[in-house]
Amino acid sequence: MPISLRLAWIPPLLTLAACATASPPPTATSTAETNSVPASIAGQSAYGLFLAGQSAINTGEGAAAAGYFTRAAGAADGADAPFVETHAFTAALLAGDIKGAAAIAPVSDDDVVLQRLAFLTVAVDDLASGKAAKARTLLGQVGAPYNAAGSLLTPFAAAKAGDGEAAISMPVIANDPVASYFASLDQGILFEHLRRYDEAETAFRALIVHGDPGALASLNLGAFLERRGRWADAVATYDQALSRAPGDPTLLAAKARAASRHDAPAMESLDASAAEALTALSSTLVVRKQSEAALAYLRLALRLDPERDAAWLLVGDILTDIGDKDAARVAYLAPKPGQPDYVAARDKLAWSLQADDRKDDALELARTAVTAEPASREAATNLADLLRADERYSESAAILDKLIADEGDTPDWRLLYMRAVDNQLSDHWPEAENDLNLALKERPDEPELLNFLGYSWIDRGEKLHEALAMVQKAVDADPKSGAMTDSLGWGYYRLGDYQTAVEKLELAVSLEAGDPDINNHLGDAYWRVGRRIEARFQWSRVLTLEPDAKLRAEVEAKLRNGLGPISGS
Repeated sequence: MPISLRLAWIPPLLTLAACATASPPPTATSTAETNSVPASIAGQSAYGLFLAGQSAINTGEGAAAAGYFTRAAGAADGADAPFVETHAFTAALLAGDIKGAAAIAPVSDDDVVLQRLAFLTVAVDDLASGKAAKARTLLGQVGAPYNAAGSLLTPFAAAKAGDGEAAISMPVIANDPVASYFASLDQGILFEHLRRYDEAETAFRALIVHGDPGALASLNLGAFLERRGRWADAVATYDQALSRAPGDPTLLAAKARAASRHDAPAMESLDASAAEALTALSSTLVVRKQSEAALAYLRLALRLDPERDAAWLLVGDILTDIGDKDAARVAYLAPKPGQPDYVAARDKLAWSLQADDRKDDALELARTAVTAEPASREAATNLADLLRADERYSESAAILDKLIADEGDTPDWRLLYMRAVDNQLSDHWPEAENDLNLALKERPDEPELLNFLGYSWIDRGEKLHEALAMVQKAVDADPKSGAMTDSLGWGYYRLGDYQTAVEKLELAVSLEAGDPDINNHLGDAYWRVGRRIEARFQWSRVLTLEPDAKLRAEVEAKLRNGLGPISGS
């Protein structure tokens, strides 16, 4: 089956969201500004303001919703006031107006879960405002389902309040390995803040021994060693981590910095470290599809550290998924050139514009990122991806030519793969075939490579037995791939084994029911085994699946005339 132009993972997200609090990008119009609720409704009553806020939520305009609910809360009285105030609080929290949310937080509410969220919100605002003692008291009242966040923040509140012994007391967090990991990591960070350097080093090394996911403990230990002037030890720490994660760009940059023996990274503030812990918790909530809570944690993290770029990226992903495009774009604009997440953020922003058919704007952003980060392979490949999506294959291939040349005799197989796509789509098959063969020398068992080359041979009627063996190997490695199973079925079709082709292609359709090419192949196989009604059904289904113009014309012809005799029969 033909490969897709671009594969991307976006987390599944919620139904209620809000806009970021930064300025909108110059190429975007703020939904908060364009939201039109008649003044006769929105300006006269708490009820009208509440309805306006609900309407804004339903259309993905979170910032506008927060404003309407807050105004409604100020105008409400009597029995309706608590209900309206609750909506105002949650809308302000999800919009990132933590000061506003804290001011109206329902800390005396009868709803225990809501009350605990209110305590957490006020505590974070107090912590960011320098009211550490008050924050520490409130955090003690935060329970389930927010107890992990409360437990992780409490040591930082104690440290800011001047209680060093309480700050290094390890919180006990049951049944949450991510929170427990960060509790241990934070203990090392707090030991360093308290100048208890031997204990800090011991804490970091203990985490490394137990696995060090994401190399976070190694990065913290390495930075700690750099600040102590122990450059060789820092380099050794980064080398050890790179042995587990070869090519990791963050580790490579840290190693280069340590090897230069200057510009040791400054120790993060207590608020910034607390924000990192909240951001980590939010990531786990996204994976668990608890995205409303994830967004709340991210907003709280950004109150503590407005420059936490990882949090901005997650905020943007959440808002993108629920359709608040302008707000997502604001979030993606937060990382600045020179920061580790800048290129990834600009890539997400560019693809957001691409999805709205603003292709020129998307390409301009991608080119700006390349200019700002000329040494970034990621920035260059992002631009190549966008050019490929715009069917500007030769321009995309030219970018990849340079990247591949820069890598010498052993270029990354992924770059060869991408250039092969460009060459195939621009009808330069010999060049594409050559790149795929080179890539397979480096990665002979890579399913994507096996499937791409094998399917291409099958579709061209070349080396059919060899190609079939290749795609069978790909399917064995990834049996749940509809695309690869389709390649296998099409291989049997090309060899004339139509009954086996039907079996494989039926499985492929069950794995990837919405793919027009797979449904088309199954229709052809049904026709060859005499199942003509089912063949026409599959071809008709193809037309409902947004096929490209070439496939649409092919299928319409088959619906009129069926398939002709097999060549040579």
